[in-house]
Amino acid sequence: MSLHPAETLPRTTHRLPPLLRACHPEPALAVTAFATALAAAAGRGPAGTAAVAAAVLAGQLSIGWCNDAVDAHRDRRCGRRDKPLATRELSQRTVAVAAGTALALCVPLSLLSGAAAGAAHLGMVATGWAYNLWLKHTVLSPLPYAVAFGSLPAFVTLGLPLPSWPAWWAVAAGALLGVGAHVVNVYPDIEDDLAAGVRGLPQLLGRTVCRWVSPFVMWAAMVVLVVGPPGRAGVLTWVPAAAAGIVAVGGTAVPSANRSRWPFRAAIAVAGMAVAQLVLRGREMS
Repeated sequence: MSLHPAETLPRTTHRLPPLLRACHPEPALAVTAFATALAAAAGRGPAGTAAVAAAVLAGQLSIGWCNDAVDAHRDRRCGRRDKPLATRELSQRTVAVAAGTALALCVPLSLLSGAAAGAAHLGMVATGWAYNLWLKHTVLSPLPYAVAFGSLPAFVTLGLPLPSWPAWWAVAAGALLGVGAHVVNVYPDIEDDLAAGVRGLPQLLGRTVCRWVSPFVMWAAMVVLVVGPPGRAGVLTWVPAAAAGIVAVGGTAVPSANRSRWPFRAAIAVAGMAVAQLVLRGREMS
């Protein structure tokens, strides 16, 4: 006997909140907002900017859901109460289907920006899946982040009315931001990861090293954005870089407990400054 459509609605809507939590909403929205702002600043126009936003969001959703589907058994062993799969609010199959659906949507959405730009973005998404499925357990774990964030400016500039490769400094700054994002993302869970057998580069380096690495890699991106573009950097350009350096030192050098969130907060603050600087230089990328 088939159910009336109205009878299936509560079950579907009941799954939606945990499904949204399983997609890693904070980084997904942050990367989408960054890409959208970069596209607008580079001159993609309303339609082009909307296409970038839709493609990046679909790609990030697919990566987030893939991550939780792959890590479901490990998260259950670790007792992760923040993971809907670990608490059995969702089945592994449901999240895997969501990841595959988002990935399928990502393909045509990426190609709305053109073949070259679409290929750049799909390559970026592929590195995210490679991280989830394999590279997160190896010393090459920062590589997908560097490639993905370094490719983001290319997705934007290759989709301009006059397509072009992005400037080297935009790619370098994006790659550094990606590596910093990787360390920041792993930093709070290093002990749990090690207990679960995850041996990526940040886990092998340990918490003490990572608390210094994360903000200073972000600051390096800021410095690249100051010295990389053509022309002499003025005082107004160096002031944000100096401020970012002070935040980086302040967040790591001040004595604190090993579980302190200050290094994490410092890295986020420096990353925000670097992202703002990259967006402000959007017109100079191509």
